[in-house]
Amino acid sequence: MLKIKKNDLVRVITGKDKGKDGKVLSVNPKTHKVIVEGVNMVTKHMKPSAANQQGGIVKKESPIDISNVMVLHDGNVTRVGFKGEGREKVRVAKTTGDIID
Repeated sequence: MLKIKKNDLVRVITGKDKGKDGKVLSVNPKTHKVIVEGVNMVTKHMKPSAANQQGGIVKKESPIDISNVMVLHDGNVTRVGFKGEGREKVRVAKTTGDIID
């Protein structure tokens, strides 16, 4: 089970976009990669198609490794742990002990 989920607010902790914050758009558990809004932007040359009539050069996010981001909780980065709440498992912020979701 991964500690980062879709729609989490995260901060990039290493790489060319270090220090940037963004929302997780998608998570790929097989490759341990996440796509974060506005982070790791690449330029892609698109051919004209039915969906994109014009074609041209498009800027889009590309995946980064899940180990390069940390969850933001109350404006601060924190590690994530798990705790058993009754019959279900919940994510917990290690710095404060608060339940994340």
